Amino acid sequence: QVQLVESGGGLVQPGGSLRLSCAASGISFSLNVMGWYRQAPGKQRELVATITTGGATNYADSVKGRFTISRDNAKNTVSLQMNSLKPEDTAVYYCNALDRYTNLWGRGTQVTVSS
Repeated sequence: QVQLVESGGGLVQPGGSLRLSCAASGISFSLNVMGWYRQAPGKQRELVATITTGGATNYADSVKGRFTISRDNAKNTVSLQMNSLKPEDTAVYYCNALDRYTNLWGRGTQVTVSS
């Protein structure tokens, strides 16, 4: 089955941390650029972070210094470590896999940052 499955979302207080994980199956994982995107209520889906096949990373300005994306090609997983969370980080977070022919999305996992 070709799919991405996110996990690790939940409710956290401002200043707290969460680690999201995405497990991929049915794709050539090591050949895909992997990314995390998010969609907050009433807003468009936006880029959070990407990581290339070679391990180069890119982050939205709003999360630089707080979030870290990583991948484990042996396990076909990509993770997003989120520290110093803010209420504005509240969103559904989606995993994405991209190569020449594939643009695959997970179902998303809810992250809520609230006191």
